[in-house]
Amino acid sequence: MGDTPPQLPQTPSSSELNIPSTMSSRPTLSPPNLLSLGYQPSPSRTIISDRFIPSRSSSNFNLFNLSPPSNSDDPLSSSSAAYTTLLRTALFGPDSGFTPPVTPDKSVGARNFPVASPTRNIFRFKSETRQSLHSLLPFETDDHLPGISHSPVKAARKVPRSPYKVLDAPALQDDFYLNLVDWSSHNVLSVGLGNCVYLWNACSSKVTKLCDLGVDDSVCSVGWAQRGTHLAVGTSNGKVQIWDASRCKRIRTMEGHRLRVGTLAWSTSQLSSGSRDKSILQRDIRAQENYVSKLSGHKSEMQVCGLKWSYDNRELASGGNDNRLYVWNQHSTQPVLKYCEHTAAVKAIAWSPHLHGLLASGGGTADRCIRFWNTATNSHLSCMDTGSQVCNLVWSKNVNELVSTHGYSQNQIIVWKYPTMSKLATLTGHTFRVLYLAISPDGQTIVTGAGDETLRFWNVFPSPKSQNTESEIGASFLGRTQIR
Repeated sequence: MGDTPPQLPQTPSSSELNIPSTMSSRPTLSPPNLLSLGYQPSPSRTIISDRFIPSRSSSNFNLFNLSPPSNSDDPLSSSSAAYTTLLRTALFGPDSGFTPPVTPDKSVGARNFPVASPTRNIFRFKSETRQSLHSLLPFETDDHLPGISHSPVKAARKVPRSPYKVLDAPALQDDFYLNLVDWSSHNVLSVGLGNCVYLWNACSSKVTKLCDLGVDDSVCSVGWAQRGTHLAVGTSNGKVQIWDASRCKRIRTMEGHRLRVGTLAWSTSQLSSGSRDKSILQRDIRAQENYVSKLSGHKSEMQVCGLKWSYDNRELASGGNDNRLYVWNQHSTQPVLKYCEHTAAVKAIAWSPHLHGLLASGGGTADRCIRFWNTATNSHLSCMDTGSQVCNLVWSKNVNELVSTHGYSQNQIIVWKYPTMSKLATLTGHTFRVLYLAISPDGQTIVTGAGDETLRFWNVFPSPKSQNTESEIGASFLGRTQIR
């Protein structure tokens, strides 16, 4: 041993220092820099780097059309690639260049999965990816399996663009603040023309002159009771006349207003009248008094031009040319809800027959908007700018749709789908503002009146049973006749 020359200390290799192979090639962290200072690291100590070295074993090379590492035998990465391939095939179809992997036998092992590589870029615009909904399912379907039916897409309902009947209505006034047309539950249309009221029977087309107010008075509003044959007539001298239309006989005359009565609304046995004197009178036709209560809320020198009772007869909505929309209950003399968002007169008012507390209102020329309110929560739901003066609103009784009639400047009639407020149809034909609107008792037909002295009948809503069923007063009454 004494002849043996002394052994110099050997520099430990990178494997003896437990340095990962991925870091041994980086000069800034290499052990020789430390060895040059005489530092001898322990073979069991691991040098920790301050840089993050990502693991490529979990990378998805198929996504970017790159070849995966050749020495990857990790069953987890193979399973991930197989799942990704299956998902892409389900989303983009079998023609996307991905072949669904074959389900492996459990006895073989996951590492034998055949993984297909993509043959083309999946992130590109192409018409082939516009497939049916079934191609988006994460599994294949067989359209021929028994018990599985695919219903065809329902075609959009077509609304006739032309009226099926036109009536001449001489002396029908072009006045935004009047309400001269109403349709009864017995299918009789009442129209105020000048100082007279005429009745048109929709079943027989018979025209009857109900009354003549004389040269010193004129008709400002008409309104049918919800049931029966009673018709209320508001006059320019502030009176309200109650007529029995079946006998063409006046029952009584009710006073209380100082100026013309431009709007009327019935609940069960109660009649509300709105006047140019800005007051609303609640009347009980069974009582001896002219009115039982007086509602005050609209500003002085303004007139009430819109009144509507809700379908449950619990709430009364009123609108005026003070740009206000008020809601009253059965016993209040002051409004319980006040809405001031409109910027023009509010004549168009309609309660939804489908949802309790849903109220629609429309503003005049300076506003042009239809607004929706939830009176149960006292909230403003939405607003739709129609582009022209909103004169009337009415909801369909059979479907969740509504109709609006318009004045300046397009004089159109629009059928809306609620709540999306998509237009189903835009009807034209009137040459003046469409100031008057009423709906038939079956809920399928509307009648519109304008200052062009015509009444036009439109089939716009489907029947409760079938959209193709014609109404009782349908297209058999084609042509143009005169109402008086």
